[in-house]
Formats: sequence, structure tokens, C-alpha cells
Amino acid sequence: MKKDIRAYTYEELQEELKTQGEKAFRAKQIYEWLHVKTIDNFDEMTNISKALREKLKENYEILSVHMLERQESKLDGTNKFLFQLHDGNVVESVLMRYKHGNSVCISSQVGCRMGCRFCASTIGGLVRNLSASEMLGQIYQIQKIIGERVSNVVIMGTGEPMDNYDNFLKFIHILTDEHGLNISQRNVTVSTCGIVPRIYDLAKEHLQITLALSLHGSNQNKRKELMPVANKYELSEVLEACDAYFEETGRRITFEYSLVHGVNDTPEDAKELIQILKPRNCHLNLIPVNPIKERDFVRPDRKNALNFKNKLEKSGINVTIRREMGADIDGACGQLRRRYVETSEE
Repeated sequence: MKKDIRAYTYEELQEELKTQGEKAFRAKQIYEWLHVKTIDNFDEMTNISKALREKLKENYEILSVHMLERQESKLDGTNKFLFQLHDGNVVESVLMRYKHGNSVCISSQVGCRMGCRFCASTIGGLVRNLSASEMLGQIYQIQKIIGERVSNVVIMGTGEPMDNYDNFLKFIHILTDEHGLNISQRNVTVSTCGIVPRIYDLAKEHLQITLALSLHGSNQNKRKELMPVANKYELSEVLEACDAYFEETGRRITFEYSLVHGVNDTPEDAKELIQILKPRNCHLNLIPVNPIKERDFVRPDRKNALNFKNKLEKSGINVTIRREMGADIDGACGQLRRRYVETSEE
């Protein structure tokens, strides 16, 4: 089995090449080819001898991430990409253009086993985890396709990053390494549905990334109705873990809240949310739910969503309604992959 060379951290690559009798500067050269110039083929490493290139080809591989489909929104320039992996599985990524730079939302798994009822990503369950290099590959390919640098990364696409913790952590270290793309940790956000032990593990890493907790319910019963993970972890446990993350890192938590009409957007929900969030240094991101054909959830109209936001703001909660991006394309997480998988199965 060839080794996945793009999944090595800088230090690991140094050690790996040292065991092969190579000089230390070779690791810097190879790492730069892989993570700055983001090449996909060893033959492109022009400042490395042919003999070493052949040795690399013999023992290592650069796992391919190949674009199958690209959708571009005429409304706001959002791009959605469907990428095929080396084994034929597909994942999706999203490019969002802002004044402050290009933001990319990537997937961390093929499918998802968390089962959140409003999400298309989880239909069909989990197929497999992505390696660190496959997560990086999504960003590298998007940079090449658009010819521009990515400055912000969100791990909020298909999959639960904390369910793929070791690969996710390695991905963060490579992404933010000064020898690679060197994206600031403060420009990275990871979303989790609330796997409590992993939140504590992440807090101990003392990274400066933003933790976004998928809350979606103002109490334990509401969360259980929408998110099967709540059957394992009580809301109080999840909130304590978020508090520990803030205490360890000093990084304000973002709470994500998908607004579902008649399910979690009532005055009582607003009241309970205020009780949860007021004591915490946090930000609340309201997300009017994206309807998907496999579910009967309905998004609240703009007026109701604004009323809900205003109730929270009046109580001193820092809250925004997420701007809808890519409304004229398969914008909701998992929709594009789902359509591709269904078509392939016919």
C-alpha cells in the first residue's frame, strides 16, 4: 500500500524523509510543492531529482480530488462543487465570496451518521471518513479552479468533524502550518452537533479556531426531536463542554440554530434560548431551514424570523440571521451529492 503523502504534517514528513536517508531541506521542498503550489503529480516537482521523484512515486501517492460538477449562483457568486475522490465516492464543497475574502465550506466525511432530521447530508448514512489530505484537497482544487487564494475555511459541509476527530485535527495543523497555506487559525470554524468528549479534547489542544455548536433546539426534548445525538448527550452536558472550550481558548462560541416553522421558532423557544445564551459569551446564528424533498420541514417567513431575532436581541443576545447564499443552486448541505448518488443508482 502506498502512503498518503499529503496527510503528513511538516514534522512527520521531515522524519519520514530522514529515515529514507534524504537531507532535511528536501522535506521543505516537497511540503511546499504539496501544500503551497498544491500540485497533484510528483513529476511537477521540478527542483527535485528524477531519482527522488521516482522513489516518491513508488512509495507514496497524492490522493486525487477531481471536480465532477460546478454550480454558480447568479444571485451572489456562490459556487458549489461536487468532487470525486480516488475511490469513486463524492463530496461537496461551497465557495462563498465576501468583501473580506474567499470562504470555503468543506466536507469531513462521505455521508454522515448523525441523523439530524433537517439535513440532506445524513440521508443514506455514513460511507467513510475523509483523510486529512482529502479535506485539504477540496480547498486546493477550489483555489486552482478560481485562480484565487482562500482566506477562510469552514468545516460545516457533509459529515460530523468530531466523528472523524484524528483526521480533522491533522487537517487543521497542516492547513494552518507556516510552511503550507498558512491560513490563520482564527479564520477557521468547525461545526459539531455536540459530541461532548471530543469538545473537551479539542479545548485541550488550545487552538484558536472557532467552535460552532449546532444547537437547533431550545431544550433537551426539542433537540431530541431534531437531533438523534441528543439521546446520548444532554443539552446541559453539551453547554458545559462549550463553556470549557471558551475557558481554555478564550474563543467565543457560535451557536447555530436552524429555524423550522412551527417546530422551534415559537415565543417559548425564544424565551428558553435567552435563558441558555444570556449568561454566555457567544454569538447566535439563525439559519432559516433549507427545505429538502425527503423531509416536510418548512422555513419561517422573513417577518417571523426577524421577530424571533428581535426578541433575542432585546435581551442582549448577539444574534444574526445567516444570509442565504446560493439560493438558486443546490445550496443546502448534501443536496448536490444526494442528487448525484440517486442518479447513479437509477
